[in-house]
Amino acid sequence: MDILVLHSSRFGHTTRIAQRITDRLEEAGHAPELQELGRNTRVDPARHRAVLVGASVRYGYFSRSLWRFAERNAEVLGGMPSAFFGVNLVATKPGKDQVDTNAYTRKFLERTPWQPTVREVFAGELDYPRYNPVDRRLIQLIMSRTGKPTDPTVHEVYTDWDRVDRFAGEFASALVDRD
Repeated sequence: MDILVLHSSRFGHTTRIAQRITDRLEEAGHAPELQELGRNTRVDPARHRAVLVGASVRYGYFSRSLWRFAERNAEVLGGMPSAFFGVNLVATKPGKDQVDTNAYTRKFLERTPWQPTVREVFAGELDYPRYNPVDRRLIQLIMSRTGKPTDPTVHEVYTDWDRVDRFAGEFASALVDRD
């Protein structure tokens, strides 16, 4: 497998985005390997020629496993094509949907020693029926402040799938440019 695609997802939507990117990379002639980051914090990126990582924000923070992976592997990742995408509901707001304007993604990239070649942020998914009661209530409070739905039956996907496809294409191009 020439490309390692890692994902950190709480409710599964970031995994679906990572799978879509994996599919696009396969269509471009690459051999990606999709793995969950939370279970593989000790994965060795040096065994691959490129690494792509996607992670979701939960209550304002990316997972500890993402931070540990980035800190532990910054030097290796700096020597190869790499990519990062963040997923959060703040990215549903115009003006908060770019890497430089999305506070969560921007802060991660400013504070991590890893500097990915390609970077992106995607709007996520609001899926109240899937959340446990505590998560549902907390997310409803957050959504009420942003003007998003708070009805506990709402399931809305805000991800721009064409944008996901463009990101996958940009990363595939970065791989070709590097060869």
